[in-house]
Formats: sequence, C-alpha cells, structure tokens
Amino acid sequence: MTTASSSTRTPTPPRRENDWRLFLRLVPYARRNRRLLYIVLALLVPLSLSGAIQPILIGEAISLIRQESTFFVLEGKTLSQGLYILTGLLLLTIVVRLALTSIQGFLVQKVGQRMTADIRNDLFVHVTSLSARFFDLTPVGRLITRLTSDVDALGDVFSTGAIGILTDLASIVTILVITFTLQWQLALMLLLMLIPVTIAVVYFQRQFRKANYRAREELSNLNSVLQENLTGINIVQLFRRELFNAQLFRQINQHYVNQVDRTIFHDSMVSAILEWIALVAIAGVLWLGGLRVMDNALEVGTLVSFILFAQRLFEPLRQFAEKFTSIQSGFTAVERISDLLDEPIEIRDAESPISINSLEAIDGQPQVGEIQFDRVWFAYRDDDYVLRNLDFTIRPGEKVALVGPTGAGKSSIIRLLCRLYEPSSGRILIDGIDIRDIPQAQLRRYLGVILQDGFLFAGDVKSNITLGEDYSMAQIYAAAKQTNIDRFIEDLPQGYDTQLRERGTNLSGGQKQLLAFARAAIRNPRVLVLDEATASLDVGTEALIQDALDRLLADRTAIVIAHRLSTIRNVDRILVLKRGQLVESGNHEELLGQGGLYASLYQLQMLGN
Repeated sequence: MTTASSSTRTPTPPRRENDWRLFLRLVPYARRNRRLLYIVLALLVPLSLSGAIQPILIGEAISLIRQESTFFVLEGKTLSQGLYILTGLLLLTIVVRLALTSIQGFLVQKVGQRMTADIRNDLFVHVTSLSARFFDLTPVGRLITRLTSDVDALGDVFSTGAIGILTDLASIVTILVITFTLQWQLALMLLLMLIPVTIAVVYFQRQFRKANYRAREELSNLNSVLQENLTGINIVQLFRRELFNAQLFRQINQHYVNQVDRTIFHDSMVSAILEWIALVAIAGVLWLGGLRVMDNALEVGTLVSFILFAQRLFEPLRQFAEKFTSIQSGFTAVERISDLLDEPIEIRDAESPISINSLEAIDGQPQVGEIQFDRVWFAYRDDDYVLRNLDFTIRPGEKVALVGPTGAGKSSIIRLLCRLYEPSSGRILIDGIDIRDIPQAQLRRYLGVILQDGFLFAGDVKSNITLGEDYSMAQIYAAAKQTNIDRFIEDLPQGYDTQLRERGTNLSGGQKQLLAFARAAIRNPRVLVLDEATASLDVGTEALIQDALDRLLADRTAIVIAHRLSTIRNVDRILVLKRGQLVESGNHEELLGQGGLYASLYQLQMLGN
C-alpha cells in the first residue's frame, strides 16, 4: 500500500477571495433565518446603550461624592439618596445587559447551527452529484475534512463573527459618540488610538488567513493518509508496513503542526498588540485628563468616566482578538467549501429529457433493450484514450460478453453506459435515444448492474436490497426467492432484519455478492450488466446463482464481463477488445475458428487449467 505525501500536499490555495465576498456566500443561508436575525439586530441598540451608561453612572457617583455638578435628577438629593439612585440604576443596567446578552447569544448560536446544517446538507447533495471523474482525482479524506471540520467552522463566521462584529461596532460607535459629547479632546485621542489597532489587525488577519489555509490543507492530507491506512489495514499488516507508514504519518503530522504554530503566532501577536495599545490609551487619558483636572477644565468624575470608557472602547477589540482564530478559520472554511460547491456537476439531466419507452414483451420477444455505441471515444485524461472509435450494436434480448486483456476498456464501457462518465466524442444510444437525453434516475433503473465487489451499507438486510426505495416485503421476498438466496437470508440471526456492519463485514464475500443479485432483481431492469459478478462465489453457490441467472436473464438484454472464458461459451455474441478497440466479434465457436486474440486467450486459460 502506498501513501504519497508529496503528491497530496497542496499547501497554497489556488485563488483567494476577500472576506466580504466570502461572507456574501453565507447570506442566502442567513435569509432562511431572517426572523431570528431581526430580533438579534434589534437587541444591538439596547445592549450598546446599557453598556455605555454604566461608566457615566460611576462618574456621576464620583462627582456626587466630590460635590461637583451632577445630573438634574440628583439635584436637591442628599449624598445617600443620590448614591442609592445611582446604585439602583447601575444594577438595572447590569441586569438588562446580562439578560439581553444571554438572549442574543442563544439566538445567534441557534442561527449559526441552522446555517451549518443547511450548508452541510447542500454540500452533501452537491458532492454526491459530482461525476466519478472528480472522485478519481480527489482523496476521500480531503472530502471528509470539508464535510466535517470545515463545515463546523462555518457557524463561527456568522454567529461569533458577523453578529459579534456588529455588536462590537455598535458598542464602539456608541462610546465614541458619548465621549465626544462629554469631552472632545480626550475622545479624539481615544479615536486616534484605534488607527494602529486597525492596521495591526488587518495585517495579522491576512497573515493568519494564509497560515490557516495551509493548516487546513495539511489537515486534509492528514485525514487522507489516515483514511487510506484504515481502509487498507489488511495490506498494511500483511506486508508489515506499520513502522514505515507510521513514519510517513509522522512527517505529514509535523507539516500540520508547523502550520498550526504559524496561526498561533499571528493570533498571539494581535492579542499582544491590542493589550499594549489599550494600556497606552488609558495612560494617555490619565495624563491628558489629569492636566485638565489640574487646570479646573475637567471634573474628576468625568475623568473617571473616560478611564472606564477607554477600557470599554478596547474591550470589543479584545473580544475580537479572542474571536480572531475562529473567525478566520471560518472564512478559510468558507473558501474551501466554496471551491467544492463551485466544482461543476459534469453529468446533468437534459433540459428536455426523454423517457425510455418501456414496452412489454410480445410473444416472448422483448421490444426494448437495444444498446448502440456510435463511434465512441473516451479518455480519463486528455488525449490518453482508453476507448477508440467503438461502434457496435447489441440487439434487444441479446446476451453479449465483453472480453479482452486487462486494460482493454471493458469496465470503461460499463461506466459510460451507466453514464458515470461522458464520452469524449460519439454517442451511446438505448432504444434509439441518446443516454444524455434520458433522466439519470430512469437510466439507472433501466440498467441493472452487478459488480464483482458488492458494496453493502450499515443497516439491515432488507434496506440493503431496497436501497431506500419503496418496495413491499412481498416484493423483497420474491426477489430473494427469484435469485435463490431466500434460504441464506432466513438462516441469518434475524433474517431480513439482521443488522449489517459497515461494508457488511459480518458477511462473507460470497454472501455480500448474493445480496447484490437480489438488489438488481427487485428493480426488474431491462438491461442486466454483470461485471465478474460470480467471481467471488464458491462452486456450489455459483451453480445456485447460475440457475437464478438463467431466469433473471430471460427476455432481457445482458452484457457480461468475464475473465473466465469458459463461463461465457453460451452467450449469443462475444465482443473482443484490445487497447480500447473492437478487434473481433462472434460466438464462441466462430472466434475459436478465426484463431485470433480470443482463441489465444482461451487456449492460454485452458492450458493454465
């Protein structure tokens, strides 16, 4: 088993979007929760005012004690009465602020979780709609990272990020407006202090963003290697690759740690700069305010209010620094997920689809099931063609076998027929209709495909036969009986309700393949495709399935891929492929008589046996 580290490492993003454009990507999801958002936004004003009033009340208490000018509300009040009033108002603002903050925090997190769930659903639907070509080029671990940790980081962009920033901005604006009305010189000094903070935040935000993107790419590589090793654990242990693979994993893990260290550095720099500038601002207020107090141009109570305002002004910025990591991680996740959502869906239904005409058989002769390859060329990569100018027709009800050396293009023909890939040129017709004009769901119901390795999902036996479609238990029993596997299922511990583990690991390879036959039979396809479908069965089970296949293939078009040429002697026609080209065609006896490639392959197998 190979574990490539250099080939999967893509530390630098191919393109970069600014935060505003990335944020706009989330707006459609936010609109789905507009009512909750309106409530959250409506709370911004009372939250900001309740926080800004508190320094004023404390300053008024100092002025009252020093017998300086106070609010008109306190005129004529004794010192104790005035302090009671101010203390009551201060407690009221604290209670109101705590209540509003709790309500806003709950609603914001609720909106964030709803948006995250919606994005995860849309992303899953989009990924499962991409063509097989995309999955050939993309490691599974990378997709899992984007569907899990990247999506989880999105909620912070909106809840902790957008709403949090609006709350902080509302607090800053409110504080600046009030301070300018109290004493414009001190307020101007506080405003000027925001300039170096803004420059520092913007600079380190960009640096953090780059480092965070690389860190998430390295995390994707880490998950890809982990998924590859767990999937191929049998090969890892059989060939004693544990130590070697562990060393490769350590190297990739160290790349990830190095990138995370860079994000930590930039995050720490922002916090440190904010802390120092906040202290400088408070010192500046004390210095300038103290001078004005000494000149009797400023009251001590107002100076105390300004010191508290200086702390309150930089508090939103401190909170922003604390949220800095999650916000930027969220924007990185939006960028990576946007790349995935922007991945074009190569295979789509036509704008005006055409339904397949499903006529019943007349006098035992099927009226549908014709397959035609019309000058088909196909390449997985540009100009590296695996199929070249294929041109043949399979008649309705005909049983055709595809044979040829490894790499001749047999499986590629099946993938094109099922429209998992699109031909590079040429057409594939079913009953005279281009498969690109047939709805995909209808096309894949029309074709019944049984692969060599039948994949099973975690769940019970009957759900692995129906695959989520609406079939009655009578139809499930009939399909199992038709394929001679009803007895095998009934011998399971809970019969059709027996729970299967992931990939059906509590069944043998042959038992999993038997379920694949029932899965195809229940759908009653017009065309049956068998890709080495009996290769993993023992002799006794294969004989049982062969009897079922004889009934299943009746009045159906069939395409059989088989490497054991002895199993296809009775088909109507054999198509022999070599390097993507059709080189021979005929039945078993005709091809042996020609003495060509088929005869050579058959003689080699007979000699081997």
